[in-house]
Amino acid sequence: MKNPRHHSRRDFLKKSAASALGFTFLPAYLTAARAETNPALPPSRRLNLACIGVGGRAAGAIPSLTSDGHAVPVAFCDIDFGGSRKIEGNLETWPEVPRFHDFRVMLDKMGKDIDAVSVVTPDHTHFVAAIHAMAMGKHVYVEKPLAHTFAEAEMLMRAEKKFKVVTQMGNQGHTSSGAAQFQQMVAAGLVADVHKIDAWKQPSLWFMQAKKRISAYPPEEKLPESFSDWNLWCGPKAVRPFNSLYHPFGWRAFHHFGCGMFGDWGCHIIDFVHHYINLGLPTAVSPVRLDDYNKVIFPLTSHIRFQFPQRGPGLPAVELMWKAGADCHPVFDEKFGDLQEDKTIKLPALGEAGTLLHRKQGDYVIMRGHHGDASRIYPRKIMLEKWDAVKAPRPEYSHGTSFVQACLGNTTTTSPFRVSGELTQVLNLGMIAEYLNVDLNFDPKTKRFIGNDEANFLLAGAPPRAEWAHYYTLA
Repeated sequence: MKNPRHHSRRDFLKKSAASALGFTFLPAYLTAARAETNPALPPSRRLNLACIGVGGRAAGAIPSLTSDGHAVPVAFCDIDFGGSRKIEGNLETWPEVPRFHDFRVMLDKMGKDIDAVSVVTPDHTHFVAAIHAMAMGKHVYVEKPLAHTFAEAEMLMRAEKKFKVVTQMGNQGHTSSGAAQFQQMVAAGLVADVHKIDAWKQPSLWFMQAKKRISAYPPEEKLPESFSDWNLWCGPKAVRPFNSLYHPFGWRAFHHFGCGMFGDWGCHIIDFVHHYINLGLPTAVSPVRLDDYNKVIFPLTSHIRFQFPQRGPGLPAVELMWKAGADCHPVFDEKFGDLQEDKTIKLPALGEAGTLLHRKQGDYVIMRGHHGDASRIYPRKIMLEKWDAVKAPRPEYSHGTSFVQACLGNTTTTSPFRVSGELTQVLNLGMIAEYLNVDLNFDPKTKRFIGNDEANFLLAGAPPRAEWAHYYTLA
């Protein structure tokens, strides 16, 4: 049997070169050979989807992508078809879909029958799966955060331009009535002159529970029988001995594999403000409080201050304060509360996660929760005065179906890599501050830290393992 990894590398390089030279291939969904897979729709109106990652978050992502009937799974790839979380639903819904353990083998064998690929895997393997599919001319939907490192996000943004495919990151709130409302409010001038943003997330996940904290990598455990290849799960990262804290879910806690709470929930909390008021990249990142700091797992509590420069008229410099864990809620000034009949002031419940936007004028604040939550103006009497701009419109598509319809040429995505990549880079910079626990100055033009070699090394991190190195040379 041929070595599938060598074969995969050869095809990857060959197809990447063809795309770079401008060769055009007929999309597979335009051929009549596809009719048997979904007889309800003609080939030109459906998308053949390969799914890298079938359990865990994919338990919701795959049904979202296929909900309108215009996309159908034609290949499943997962490292553990027996032990991945919540995998049964997708396997029972599509029992006849071919299954693979290695996405490289899947794409080599079934590439001609695949139009688009979903990548719903641990953070550290997003990049290699996405770049392989893009180089083959496949549209890609990648779960958030887009990449594990700043450099990977940069390469994916360049690849989007190079390979000219449809892209979408899976921060589903970005295609919602809340997102459309926020754009509407920006257009009406209601978000002008925001100079301070509080962002927060209450503690969740195991590494934010004091009794479960560790400060050293866990010892080796026996690999589950259902697991195909632990080295393959580690992907481009240095292989660490298997432990159940990594798989099937706890990997997010580890700097080596995941992006922590900021990399996870930051995509759902600061995405609107980052995109629609054009924050860009920060000039300074400062860890204010990191409880139980160590270089193995992310902090128990993390408070980080970001400084963003002025972007133009009405867009002053912005201080963004991220707080996750203890004491995460910001102070809500009583002057923005609602006066009750009994002359008391009612303040809103801040909830588990959200943002609070402060204007220089100090006349009102804007608050929203997370994911697709709508924004509210306080005091609410001002919101009622601005109701025409605040009333949330209804989007035509969901986040998943907008990706599918964009692949079919009917719309555009709301969180393509050119948008979500820079958001991910902000998260990556915060992760570096959490790892080093030092104040950092950053140059958005050169995309380098100023006067800190260790921080600059972490923009890309340690070199990938040899069999994955070619993925980091093409974009």
